[in-house]
Amino acid sequence: MRELSAPRGVWVIAATYLVAMILTVWPLPQWAEVFRPAWVPLVTIYWCLWLPERIGVIIAFFAGLLVDALSGTLLGEHALALVLVAWAALWMHLQVRVFPWWQQCVVVLGILALHALVLFWVDGMLGYTVGAAMRWMPILVSAALWPWILQVMSRNQQRYHVG
Repeated sequence: MRELSAPRGVWVIAATYLVAMILTVWPLPQWAEVFRPAWVPLVTIYWCLWLPERIGVIIAFFAGLLVDALSGTLLGEHALALVLVAWAALWMHLQVRVFPWWQQCVVVLGILALHALVLFWVDGMLGYTVGAAMRWMPILVSAALWPWILQVMSRNQQRYHVG
């Protein structure tokens, strides 16, 4: 009789989300806060592009709820934004995977802009104001980091046979 076990590599996926969550709430100096990359959306984009059958909107929703709880924001704010990020990445996953890295950076920039617009919209409805640099600089930094994220995540995916 076959024993039930977790799908191969589930711990690697969970570890990447855990590292992204830690980096999201890790204290930075005030001057560096504006340059903090959007770690959880980057990890979500990667897994939705390369493992669309395993990582999708439900995982993104729960990751967003966890980000909301860790960062003390309105419960559901990041969940909604990450669901849209996952949907966009899943919608384009076949095309984006064959793009060269610089075109992938442009697509990631667009997806992260969608993420930021949702957060901007929700914060605006709540009356929170954030400077333009604080809102848009993480998108540019995250898109610039995409080639590095892609290389590190792909190497770990191959090393641990996640698939």
